[in-house]
Amino acid sequence: MVPDPTTGVLRAYDLETLMKGVPELSRFPCDFDFISFDSPIDSSDMNISCWQQLGKWIADSYYDYDGFVVLHGSDTMAFTASILSFMLQGLNKPIILTGSQLPIGVMRSDARENLITSIEIALSRWPDGRPRVPEVAVYFEYDLYRGNRVFKDNAEDFEAFRSANYPKLAEVGVHIKFNDEAILKPIEGSFRFYPELSNSLNVVYLFPGISPDQIRHSLISNPSEVQILLSFGSGNVPSDEEFVKVYAEAIELGKVIINVTQCRIGSVRQGLYSASLALKDMGVVSGSDITIEAAMAKLMHLLGKGLRNQALKDAFVIPICGEMKGIEFL
Repeated sequence: MVPDPTTGVLRAYDLETLMKGVPELSRFPCDFDFISFDSPIDSSDMNISCWQQLGKWIADSYYDYDGFVVLHGSDTMAFTASILSFMLQGLNKPIILTGSQLPIGVMRSDARENLITSIEIALSRWPDGRPRVPEVAVYFEYDLYRGNRVFKDNAEDFEAFRSANYPKLAEVGVHIKFNDEAILKPIEGSFRFYPELSNSLNVVYLFPGISPDQIRHSLISNPSEVQILLSFGSGNVPSDEEFVKVYAEAIELGKVIINVTQCRIGSVRQGLYSASLALKDMGVVSGSDITIEAAMAKLMHLLGKGLRNQALKDAFVIPICGEMKGIEFL
């Protein structure tokens, strides 16, 4: 984005001007093609239709390019990175999302470095030509993260993102230091595109003092098939008998409940404390160490594939693209 010279309001940066404004791009040993939405949107307006359009662009041209860099607003970048990791599976080339805290048209913008390094990472290869990062990743402020493990945790610092439960894929200084053990291994010829997504889910954020009636309204009155229960600590919830009755009633009505911790570091461990034992016994699904963003994205993907009830539960606990610990850790 750049300030309009007349109004001062931020507007979309046309890509020809971007090349002129960042002349370093012409020094890369590659050719660039650019695709953009006809009407660029604020990232807060991202939705299923936008994700499907973005995923289709990449899928349709997947075999024509060595890699992709997606420029995206930072506010919902973690959601988009997670969604793309499920829509575009079996990758053997990089899809790097990046953006900035300050627009590129602002004097102290962090956009130039983020863009240049993202392209360098997308071009990085092993001596035999294999890409170093064959997965969906987010690059921001000298760090590269797995796309479905990252979350935005700072609205003011340039270091806006974290990946608390999974190591960085690379750290950038004078040199790019790749953490090769943490990067997904490519599977040649296995690329698959899953365009269908469903938002038939709801998020219930627990807080001390919430009443059984409030939870009943969120879990049962809401028509969504899947409920993400944002719990305390390692998966704990109010365990009073009236609360337990509500959870059980929702399960009996066919609702699928996924237990995801509000904590950004750590994992759900149902049954570790008595406050979560009832959930485990009645069939609430543990979210393990998945992020809230990745949990929503994975459920949209699984629902879009037509999975329901027990099939959905069984599929959720199995990692698809490195988004959570394996079932043996649950």
